[in-house]
Amino acid sequence: MNEQILFIRSKLQEKLSLTRYEHTLSVSFTAMALAMRYRCDLEKAELAGLLHDCAKRFSDADILEKCKQKRLPISEEEQKAPAVLHAKLGAVLANEKFGITDSEILNAIRYHTTGRPQMSLLEKIVYVADYIEPRRNKAPNLEELRALSFVDLDEALYQIMKGTLEYLAQRGGAIDPASKEAFLYYEQEREKRRMNTDAGCK
Repeated sequence: MNEQILFIRSKLQEKLSLTRYEHTLSVSFTAMALAMRYRCDLEKAELAGLLHDCAKRFSDADILEKCKQKRLPISEEEQKAPAVLHAKLGAVLANEKFGITDSEILNAIRYHTTGRPQMSLLEKIVYVADYIEPRRNKAPNLEELRALSFVDLDEALYQIMKGTLEYLAQRGGAIDPASKEAFLYYEQEREKRRMNTDAGCK
């Protein structure tokens, strides 16, 4: 294991709660497993997984304030539900505090909560790993989604986005426009795949 990984782990263990640190390790290992399956860079998957929640050491109010201090763009929905901002702030902290300069890793951290259209393979992996990691036990259909993630990553991504939006709608929670945009994009991509499959069967 390289020194950078050990350093990051030690710092995160100091700063994060025990449950958050365990989640962090679990996401990192799950991201690496998915990276092996889909032939993505293992070290980038490990680093993005480790750092995806590095801003979770702060309260929602502190995250909002730090985003304002760093002049990060904040939507009206993010003002109402600042927890989602931890991803945006996390990408900044990964760069400033841990020296991560690779844009692929930073984007995987930045978009692990909302997703976005045309996500890179690494972004998809971290987004999915955050949802299916073995420490998580409350999300619906986890068993099916875990199996699906190692068979069809894009379909798993779509199903997670769909389930997340449905859950937020049922709770009456604020839904970030970026999440809606990402879902609609992957819904269209899914329909294109279905049409291509149907055409190929004729």
